[in-house]
Amino acid sequence: MIRFLILAGYFELGMYLQLSGKLDRYINTHYSYLAYISMVLSFILAVVQLTIWMKNLKMPSHLSGKWAKFFSPLILAVPIFVGLLVPTVSLDSTTVSAKGYHFPVAAGSAGSGVSPDGTRVQYLKPDTSLYFTKSAYQKEMRTTLNKYRGSGKLQITTQNYMEVMEIIYLFPDEFKNRQIEYIGFVYNDPMDKNSQFLFRFGIIHCIADSGVYGLLTTGGHSHYDNNTWVKVCGKISVEYNQNLKQTLPVLHISQSSRAMQPKNPYVYRVF
Repeated sequence: MIRFLILAGYFELGMYLQLSGKLDRYINTHYSYLAYISMVLSFILAVVQLTIWMKNLKMPSHLSGKWAKFFSPLILAVPIFVGLLVPTVSLDSTTVSAKGYHFPVAAGSAGSGVSPDGTRVQYLKPDTSLYFTKSAYQKEMRTTLNKYRGSGKLQITTQNYMEVMEIIYLFPDEFKNRQIEYIGFVYNDPMDKNSQFLFRFGIIHCIADSGVYGLLTTGGHSHYDNNTWVKVCGKISVEYNQNLKQTLPVLHISQSSRAMQPKNPYVYRVF
């Protein structure tokens, strides 16, 4: 009976995340089909366990001892309670501040690092090199660059945000003096009151490889508070940042205006 309840709980959790629209806070929406498969399997296995229990059949167990029999279902049930009871919160500039103003790009780590819990934390630049061989990655990035190469205004949208940000950091000289337009939330640079970062939180595959991505901005006639969603337009330059000790693409704003927060504030990498 306990096995049935746990499996049914996983099915209920999947349904809850899907119907509440919170599933996209945990995984790339392009992989949502995996969640559907998991829900179907959980439902089927729950029905099997219910049938076994009703027929009073005994399944062979590899666990021994009372403590093992007690704790194994409890451990399996923990994710269900966490998913159903812990509030899902959209990340914002408070999260950036809480982690401390430290971007690993300053240490030459290509915009990413590994946190103590083993998750891959990324900042400023999306880095998908982990998912390719070196030659395949270079080929993929060159193909992406060719798609966006040009001299006209480059519109960064929710759909292309991740791939465009990655090639801007990889090939900044290709975008020098290029007109760029995009929407993001403000994070004020605590080291420089004249500069603001304009970010969006992005997910490559799942929340474990998520990060905060965007550009350092300067100029413009308005100064915005943290978490203000802003639409900006300006030109890219390549500058050395003394605080981060890193050469970065910087957006010099010519126009800016407040914007509505997107219904889904996250962006996702499309492969």
